[in-house]
Amino acid sequence: MAPHDIAVIFLDIVIMLSIALSFGHLMRRLHIPSIVGELIGGIVIGPTVLGRLSPNAYDWLFPNVGPAYMGIDVLTQICVLFFLFFVGLEVDIGMIKKRLYNIAWTSLMGIALPFVLGFSLVILSPQLWGGHAQSMLKLLALFIGTAFSISALPVIARMLKDMGLLKTDTGMIVMGVATINDLVGWSLFTLVLNEFAYRDVPGLSPYTSFIVVLLTLMFLLMAGRVLAQKALQWLKPCSACYMGLAMVFMLLAVVIVELMGIHAAFGAFMAGAAFSRGSDKRIEANDMLSRLVMCFFAPIYFVSIGLRADFFKSFDLLLAAATLLMACAGKVIGATLGAKISGLPSRQAAAIGIALNSRGAMEMVLARVARDAGLIDDRIFVALIIMAVITSIISGPMIKRLATAE
Repeated sequence: MAPHDIAVIFLDIVIMLSIALSFGHLMRRLHIPSIVGELIGGIVIGPTVLGRLSPNAYDWLFPNVGPAYMGIDVLTQICVLFFLFFVGLEVDIGMIKKRLYNIAWTSLMGIALPFVLGFSLVILSPQLWGGHAQSMLKLLALFIGTAFSISALPVIARMLKDMGLLKTDTGMIVMGVATINDLVGWSLFTLVLNEFAYRDVPGLSPYTSFIVVLLTLMFLLMAGRVLAQKALQWLKPCSACYMGLAMVFMLLAVVIVELMGIHAAFGAFMAGAAFSRGSDKRIEANDMLSRLVMCFFAPIYFVSIGLRADFFKSFDLLLAAATLLMACAGKVIGATLGAKISGLPSRQAAAIGIALNSRGAMEMVLARVARDAGLIDDRIFVALIIMAVITSIISGPMIKRLATAE
């Protein structure tokens, strides 16, 4: 790699971090999740704004080919792995056990209804989704159903914490449901991605993919739990050593799932979930990683999402509106209905449904991975990103009004 390419890569990192921190800080002052600002910052320095105002400057800073492009692309892949590892660390199985009945019903309805609506929207109106729907209708329908059914665990946790609701009854149920949503959502997405990647391989059935993903999930969770317990005994005085071991396990999990034909993101998320539960030493180590991820890896990744897509050129008003309305209706109505069935009061059930409607970071990651894999085109990608941004903005003020009456 030439010195010029190395200089461009580091200059890109400086620009991306500076933009992310500036726009993220501005959004926080407006009580909007910082990832929205980071995405907007990426749009500003991407083809949507900078590429139109100064095409030569954009092409020099962010080339689409060559060593500099490959360097930034590898960096963003590393960033998403560390971000999803961090999200996995936020998974708290113990919290689910405390309110299992409420969480089970809310999760079931909060996943099933948006999935059915997303799947049906593609099947019943394939013309809305363009050429992708014509060539692989079933796979696209499964993906959109999955995209509609997930929630944004990190954004929801931050939102509830800022409002002082994280430790309340409502907060515990929301976090438990969001945890299940992410586990189920990423498992479903991995199945869809596997089917897409190996759709032309004879003899590979969906059942085979399902069994492979399920066995991989079980292996990573069990191996991670055992390793985490052993690590607590071996490395008691050293939380930094413990987190170092956790990251080694994450990277090994990524290698294992990639060799099995499963996307690396699934391995990183499951590795985090395996190391999520435990003692104060583990919490201290997790806090160390949290600061690194939220100050470096996450901002760079979310800027990169806005950096590579032209949001003006790929914007489809009808597709974006249909995606937003159906995703919101499915998640809010489904989760609220599930909470009501479990015996919760109407106001609390509505607050839970609205909180879970925040898609934020997880939707953006899902959309980016699907786009990079060729599963969706830029039109669908932009529609999903718009849905993620709007749901992240509106959920906070709405839940605050409802939950304060709890």
